[in-house]
Amino acid sequence: MAKASAAAADSIIAFQGEPGANSHIACQEAFPDMTVMPCPTFEDVFAAIAEGKARLAMIPIENSVAGRVADIHHLIPGSSLYIVGEHFLRVRHQLLGLKGAKLSDLKTVESHVMALGQCRDVIRELGLTPIVGVDTAGSARIISQAGDVARAAIASKLAAEIYGLDVLKADIEDAEHNTTRFIIMANEPNDAEPEDGPVITSFIFRVRNVPAALYKAMGGFATNGVNMTKLESYQLEGSFNASQFYADIEGHPASRNVRLALEELEFFTSELKILGVYKAHPYRASLAKPVN
Repeated sequence: MAKASAAAADSIIAFQGEPGANSHIACQEAFPDMTVMPCPTFEDVFAAIAEGKARLAMIPIENSVAGRVADIHHLIPGSSLYIVGEHFLRVRHQLLGLKGAKLSDLKTVESHVMALGQCRDVIRELGLTPIVGVDTAGSARIISQAGDVARAAIASKLAAEIYGLDVLKADIEDAEHNTTRFIIMANEPNDAEPEDGPVITSFIFRVRNVPAALYKAMGGFATNGVNMTKLESYQLEGSFNASQFYADIEGHPASRNVRLALEELEFFTSELKILGVYKAHPYRASLAKPVN
């Protein structure tokens, strides 16, 4: 029985949210043959991996419109999981209502606060009162159960299919570039090889309490020609003096320039932890194209 259970867990990918969430769609795009496991909180997602109930976790980390996902940077270091990949999802928001409802029937719209903020133009255009929900798919489920034609939700087409709702207005997001970056996490590292093509290395670090430590630590990446695509700081344990940094760089630690940059960084840090070395998603190639 234990072997069968382990085999089943090996084909499961967990995400935070309800069925029909954008994280659900990201799981289907990246791993169409795996079974999805919805979890109420990010802590539950990490626990599912740590306890062997699922093999992978799909975690949203940042959005091109709304910025970073709250709390994730605090949770990742304590999860003891490793980043083994990334996925970029073009987010398309739909205005959902009960079967047969019309736009003229609507008075309120419910969704996650980020989704409401990404669809301000349509909400204003239709004169709807926004109501903050726990998440997009959960809001769709609530609207389906409420049975009130005056209430709408902002969620995905998948959520409309799951909860039996109509798409009253399609692709209502304000920004056409609305994209969420996800990291894929697992219990064990599965580092990419240097020859696997473009590679991303993710790590966290704390700088030593010496003058200009961060400036000096970052200098090693510039002098060694290493491109840093992400650097974010956040406070630790409520202190305004202790900051931890999360960073993504292009390149493999086995490459000479990356190795030298990390060695220089380590000299100025009190803690440095590599979270993952993984293949860059093809979407990154489009980001590198010059804008005419």
